[in-house]
Amino acid sequence: MHIGGLRTALYDWFLARKTGGQFILRIEDTDRNRYDPDAEWHIKESLNWLGLDLDEGPDIGGPHAPYTQSERLELYQDAAAKLIDAGDAYYDDTQSEELAALRQRQQAAGQAPGYDNRGRYRTAEQIQESRDEGLDVVVRFKVPDHGEMQIEDEVRGRLKFDLSLLQDFVILKSDGFPTYHLAHVVDDYEMGITHVIRGEEWIPSCPRHVLIQQALDIPTPKYVHVPLITAQDGAKLSKRHGAQSALEYRDAGYTPDAVLNYLALLGWSPGDDTEIMTRDEIASRFEVERILSHPAKFSAQKLEWMNQQHIMTADEDALTDMIMPCLERPEEDGGFLDEIERPIDRGIVKAMVPVLRERIKVLPDVVALIDFLFVDEVHPNPEEMIGRRMDAEMVLTSLNAGIEALEEVEPFDGESIEQALRGLTESTGLKAGQLFTPIRVAVTAKRIAPPLFESIEVLGRERTITRLRKGLEAFERHVSNRSD
Repeated sequence: MHIGGLRTALYDWFLARKTGGQFILRIEDTDRNRYDPDAEWHIKESLNWLGLDLDEGPDIGGPHAPYTQSERLELYQDAAAKLIDAGDAYYDDTQSEELAALRQRQQAAGQAPGYDNRGRYRTAEQIQESRDEGLDVVVRFKVPDHGEMQIEDEVRGRLKFDLSLLQDFVILKSDGFPTYHLAHVVDDYEMGITHVIRGEEWIPSCPRHVLIQQALDIPTPKYVHVPLITAQDGAKLSKRHGAQSALEYRDAGYTPDAVLNYLALLGWSPGDDTEIMTRDEIASRFEVERILSHPAKFSAQKLEWMNQQHIMTADEDALTDMIMPCLERPEEDGGFLDEIERPIDRGIVKAMVPVLRERIKVLPDVVALIDFLFVDEVHPNPEEMIGRRMDAEMVLTSLNAGIEALEEVEPFDGESIEQALRGLTESTGLKAGQLFTPIRVAVTAKRIAPPLFESIEVLGRERTITRLRKGLEAFERHVSNRSD
């Protein structure tokens, strides 16, 4: 489930929610050569992560079950038989090696390679002989030899196609499975689909689908061909441009609301310059007519920025729930050190969320910021305790004053801690930055950490003072060793 398919699913979901329609998951698994048993799980998990709730589908059922195409073969075979009986399709026993030889001859002659409709002239007896010999027999749709077809696209307007440029195409393969052309046409009709939203790469195939609909005497749904997603330079999008699958974005620490928001705007406009939107806001404003016809350019940097915006406004409990899996992961997968006991204390994480929001771009950034809260000991580098324009004596003054103040502060909360520590600037003669740097490094073993006062509050009086004393001892040894 990569971003192109994910965006299409989003537009389907928005349209269904805007109009009171039904959002249906249908598993199209009739191409057995490309079948991947993990793909169905990946699709369902991706939709679930984004919060795209289903109205009908394989796991929840519905009036049009089954929702997996390999379980609906009889429908497609019946449709193919109906087309054959009406003279709109025929059996073809042309073998793959014959088709390969045909393409070679056409290319040698400077002709466009394609099927030459030879199967139209095979008799029933010849087809039966091929079956008896165990040869492959498919069903092809008979395309009119001439004429023009016009199709209304909801994004691009009227599209015109010269039917003489189309060859007869396979609708039922030799294994009894349909091609996409037949299967989705039959299922769209049977399931009452009103809108077919798909990538613009399907535009050349659209007349084939309308021809089948006309031959089966079924209505044509509204077609919505959405623009391609490209890299910033217009090249085909790939992982090197930052494009990943839905679950890779999840694992990389993007929030579902940010991914949903970004992909929605990657080919659709709300009609103004609004960028940060909730799913409900997008659904309420979504209109097919506002889908763009020109390619949409993907920007990993813009997605990261949007992720940060959603992190800053996310519900506190929801953000905590999203952060927790990042911390719980094994160390080799980017989580906390394996020595840190699991499960991680959710209360500590939630207490830090308000001061972490503006410091993280993706959720795993939290790991390196708050790991000091979950270990018994930290091992600060004494050199890092020396801030700008500081000497050893100033570091010692800071640490000693900090210990004395934090032993007495009441209540032990962020506001009281801040008041007590800031009050030391006058008695010590140190500036705030000079005072806080040694304390921060001693407590967290980091030069860059979450806000000091809140961190000390969460860490607690006893653990904080223990770390300050050990930091003081380590710094005194460092100074002694350096003077020796």
